[in-house]
Amino acid sequence: MVAPDLPIGDRIRHYRKSRQQDVVAGLVGITPDYLSQIERGLKVPSLQILYAIARELGVPIAALLSDEAVTAPAPPPTAETSVVRALMGYGPALSTPPSSPRDLRERIEAAWRSWQTSPTRFTDAAQALPVLIAEVEHSVRAHRSGPDAQTRRQVLRAAADLYFLLRSYLRRTGRLDLSLMVADRAVRAAEDADDPLRVAAAQWNLGHVLLATDETDGAEHVAMHGIETLHAEVPASVEREAMTGALHLVTVVAASRRRDWTAARDRLRKRAAPAAANVGEGNFLWTVFGPTNVDLHRVSVEMEAGEVSEALHLADKVDTARVQSIEREFTFTLEVARCYDLRREDAATLLHLLQLESLAPEDLARTPMARALVLSLIRRARAMHARQAESLAHRLGVL
Repeated sequence: MVAPDLPIGDRIRHYRKSRQQDVVAGLVGITPDYLSQIERGLKVPSLQILYAIARELGVPIAALLSDEAVTAPAPPPTAETSVVRALMGYGPALSTPPSSPRDLRERIEAAWRSWQTSPTRFTDAAQALPVLIAEVEHSVRAHRSGPDAQTRRQVLRAAADLYFLLRSYLRRTGRLDLSLMVADRAVRAAEDADDPLRVAAAQWNLGHVLLATDETDGAEHVAMHGIETLHAEVPASVEREAMTGALHLVTVVAASRRRDWTAARDRLRKRAAPAAANVGEGNFLWTVFGPTNVDLHRVSVEMEAGEVSEALHLADKVDTARVQSIEREFTFTLEVARCYDLRREDAATLLHLLQLESLAPEDLARTPMARALVLSLIRRARAMHARQAESLAHRLGVL
């Protein structure tokens, strides 16, 4: 069985190798070189040739056809149904006693630690989140009109932090629609809690959803508004500086996505880097803002700008042991793999992909760029590397 988004050439290669058919080209009347170009996506076979190949491989022609041309293989949404159901309001009865704010806080912090450090974070989140969603939203309803204002604020803060986590989980599982919904809930919870720092964190989260939907202008506007409001309402502190720096990184990514490399580099150098130097390594409100995160963004900007050698030079200086989030370390290592792929250094590309499998196998299986890199190696790499890439593709579910 092959993944539904696999291109025609990769389908032909898959069935040819699984059936140990090494003489298909001669049997259908084409040269081995022409077949190789078809499998690598360099040539598009005619329907007659495609029918002949399917017949020799012993598969229906439909098995070689994908529904549409694919430029970047993308896995389907993988958010757990139980998480989605919980978000839609399936929770305990209103008469059920609510959990204490302290209990909610401890469990949400544990869920965040798992999300940022566990190689099986998607599996772990799918188990923990449904119950947490139900209990947090039940507590918010229970304390909405209660006389204890302090307890209500604590519950709303916990709700905001849970929605921050859900924003990340839903974005990474392909549910951008729900990611936007929970980002909006986070903004409202933080505002109702009258917590300016969490309001800024909610805007940081909303900015990342907008970046994921290519709304770069909206992301930049949200981040800049967040910075202005934060400085107007919160006295100078390490926490304010960290949140300001994290919001500046949103504007860096927005400029990079618009291909405004000068603005991206200037914002890193003049805004984000000084803030990181002032606060040091940290993870305030789960933003992982600090000097290492700034360095990771610097590598990302150079890679997207096409300055591959400079990106790799900067990457060599990054100590990933200081990264406090698997997602950030994963993204960084994937970008390094992409740099080596652009330089056609197949051994280095494969090495970094295998490192990613060891670091975060569930992330690797869900990431379109990683799937595309694996298929690229299968098409063009030398036999030994191509075989290892094909084995990896099988483990990821691409083949």
